[in-house]
Amino acid sequence: MRSTRSRTTNSAGRAVTLAACGDMVHESDRLQGKLCEGPCFDLASRKDSGERVVRIPDMSQPQPSWERYAAGARKLGLGSMTGLLLYTDDDDFGALNLHSRRRGAFDKDIETAGWLLASHAAVALDSARTIDQLEHAKESRHAIGEAMGILMERHKLSEDDAFNVLRRISQEHNIKLRDVAQRVRREHTGPA
Repeated sequence: MRSTRSRTTNSAGRAVTLAACGDMVHESDRLQGKLCEGPCFDLASRKDSGERVVRIPDMSQPQPSWERYAAGARKLGLGSMTGLLLYTDDDDFGALNLHSRRRGAFDKDIETAGWLLASHAAVALDSARTIDQLEHAKESRHAIGEAMGILMERHKLSEDDAFNVLRRISQEHNIKLRDVAQRVRREHTGPA
């Protein structure tokens, strides 16, 4: 049995594999992304349908929803598969796929174990994203503070005036405030 985690990106609608165990799994995910069909692709792209699990006990049987994917999966040697949506109350993160070369490898017990794994994985992904966002916000705040200090020292501005200069440049040039601040920091050794 092999597993992988995948998600779809909102901007391109493509499946992106976050982790894969083995060539068959990687190729299965690549095939779903290329064809825009398959259990993981469907779970991740149709999260509002209420469907949280897809189990394919025998890949040799016709799969009307994913004819092209099923044919490719059989060529890869896939016998059965289960896909579970990775989600929390606040967000969906994609899907966890369980693959097997053997037909009938996944029953209700495996589905329950998969749900437990998928629940823990979703919470871990949510926590990792929150930490990443907080670190990014901290870095942005620090850059803005430094840029304000440079403007205050160089142009004898108040704190509010320095922030307003950064904000005005950001708005007038449609550039993120963080990017304006980083440019001020980079160029602070140049002429005033």
